[in-house]
Amino acid sequence: MYAVLDIETTGGKYNEEGITEIAIYKFDGHEVVDRFVSLINPEREIQPFVVSLTGIDQKMLRRAPKFYEVAKRIVEITEDCVLVAHNANFDYRILTTEFKRIGYDYARKNVCTVTLSRKLLPDQPYYKLGKLCKALGIPVSNRHRAEGDTVATVSLFKLLLLKDKEKEIVKLTISADKNESLAPKLKKILQSLPSSGGVFYFHNDEGEVIYIGKGKRIESEVNRVFLKTSEKEILLQEQTVAVSFDETGSELIAQIVFSEEVMVHKPSFNYLGKKKYAEINFTNPNMVVIDKGREIDEKTILLIQNNELKGYCFTELSNQITDHEVLCNLITPIKNSLKNRFLVKNYLAKSRVEKIIRF
Repeated sequence: MYAVLDIETTGGKYNEEGITEIAIYKFDGHEVVDRFVSLINPEREIQPFVVSLTGIDQKMLRRAPKFYEVAKRIVEITEDCVLVAHNANFDYRILTTEFKRIGYDYARKNVCTVTLSRKLLPDQPYYKLGKLCKALGIPVSNRHRAEGDTVATVSLFKLLLLKDKEKEIVKLTISADKNESLAPKLKKILQSLPSSGGVFYFHNDEGEVIYIGKGKRIESEVNRVFLKTSEKEILLQEQTVAVSFDETGSELIAQIVFSEEVMVHKPSFNYLGKKKYAEINFTNPNMVVIDKGREIDEKTILLIQNNELKGYCFTELSNQITDHEVLCNLITPIKNSLKNRFLVKNYLAKSRVEKIIRF
């Protein structure tokens, strides 16, 4: 579980700032499950340049709650969460400083979307939130206000989770209770899984991926694994402490992601046999394949350029599909392997997708 947040402050000198506004969106990796947004009376002056930047002035904060009045809510909504922020070091320092002022030792794991973006989106010229979101076609409203920036950071973080092939972000959220017996542990895992389709990952107590599967109903497929009684399956059940998942919407994307992820992680409980494929050419060398997404208003996009598989992404915005530069920034790259080409060619021959745009 993640707590995506943004904080606006008074400015001030190092360790002397006060919080003027905070927004926290509790995010399970797929959707927002809780949120907290509030102005805060910092009990100190706001520097003029900050007033000009944010529009928050002293008058607006006169009747706002003081930090100690919202501290309990902040603790509760971020409990057992990894904090996520754009320039997380700043936001985390401000938050821990405010808690120290009221005598509370606040500590959470945290990740920075600036650092993640530099690693997972290395070709971007800028990493400030506004410019990065513009390059990715992510809408930003109420820039330099806590909730507006938090909403944009959630969208950016969703994209970064998709591009994190090594699952380093997910590993941060996995904690093992080694005293928990097998049956309750597996039951708890099943309760956290969706009935939608996609790819799922079994993790051990180190967060490592030890098995990958796919299916039209993730919960049912995982339950099927849990019900198996062979020596290998029982060992897998014993070693599993968490199951993460990626909803894919399109069955084609599930097949491709599964193929890609098994090659990346080489899970000890997956069969890694190799099959030979003949050379494959696509009927249309340049096309955007559009299929159903994970949600009603969302689309799955597969990009084929110069007869090569480039990658896939999910979008709700038509401008992200039609703007080729933005689309190239959004996609999660996939290997132009013979196996992946076979999967795409075979799927397009046997199944109907929503639309194909040739360019």
